[in-house]
Amino acid sequence: MNERVQTVVVTGASAGIGRATAVAFAARGAKVALLARGEAGLKAAAEEIEAAGGTALPIPVDVADYEQVEAAAGRIEAELGPIDVWVNVAFTSVFAPFMQIEPKEFKRATEVTYLGYVYGTRAALDRMKPRDRGAIVQVGSALAYRGIPLQSAYCGAKHAIQGFHDSLRCELLHDKSNVRVTMVQMPAVNTPQFSWVLSRLPKHPQPVPPIYQPEIAASAVLYAADHPRRREYWVGAPTVGTLIANKLAPGILDHYLARTGYQSQQTGQPRKSGRPANLWEPADRSGGDDFGSHGVFDARATDRSYQLWASQHRGPLALLATGAGVAAASAWRRLRR
Repeated sequence: MNERVQTVVVTGASAGIGRATAVAFAARGAKVALLARGEAGLKAAAEEIEAAGGTALPIPVDVADYEQVEAAAGRIEAELGPIDVWVNVAFTSVFAPFMQIEPKEFKRATEVTYLGYVYGTRAALDRMKPRDRGAIVQVGSALAYRGIPLQSAYCGAKHAIQGFHDSLRCELLHDKSNVRVTMVQMPAVNTPQFSWVLSRLPKHPQPVPPIYQPEIAASAVLYAADHPRRREYWVGAPTVGTLIANKLAPGILDHYLARTGYQSQQTGQPRKSGRPANLWEPADRSGGDDFGSHGVFDARATDRSYQLWASQHRGPLALLATGAGVAAASAWRRLRR
């Protein structure tokens, strides 16, 4: 008997990691609900889903509005069937020093980036818990543990998601629920956000190198959805290095980022006037442009992560290491004799 086709929900699915993740699920034949505000991006994403072999259901949604998220979840189950996987990706932010961010802007970024995850998780759990099955994947960042300059709104929201995730996971374990929640901490990724997030920086914003392609992030999300028992996944060597350094020497890291964090997050090109900003409305609304999965840093981005591969093959690698250790010990004993 054939396995039932998965029903997957991806927020922020019109571009970037969300778009790449939706396409990756579609390539496995999944039915994918696409939640985002930008209708041009949603339309193009739906076409890409269908071309990849999946079934698309694009729904314009502002994830900062719980009623919209709940209504979308109801429509998804009515049209596609029970939700198996819910992936929270949607966010917005402001690139600027904290004192240059207006309180209403900070509030909006927090509502989308943090409460959007809370609302999506609530809508998913309302349906998954009675069935006692399903997986929720929270797309996080190394910045969920380590704040950096010029991104206080984003870092604050990602820290909040991390705390929310920990609490929720404990509650599900207490309830002995078979619904799983996991989190994927991402490195710098080549997404369109650097061309559309509201910025007050003098130069064009950029991800802190090294930069990874969104397909690497999507691969990690799919693996996490298939193996949601692990509490979180770290993607890319820079993520691992940042989190370890922050645990061992956070004060030193403060001074290092104070010295390097401004320059490393900007290119040498001046910020263009009139660039789109998606804080209050989708960036693809005015011109009808589709931004796709990739940003403007393809020439500098890598599509490989040996750390991710190792993380996904911990069992075989552990056996290999054990075998190598036994062989080495045996060889040493023979040499001594």
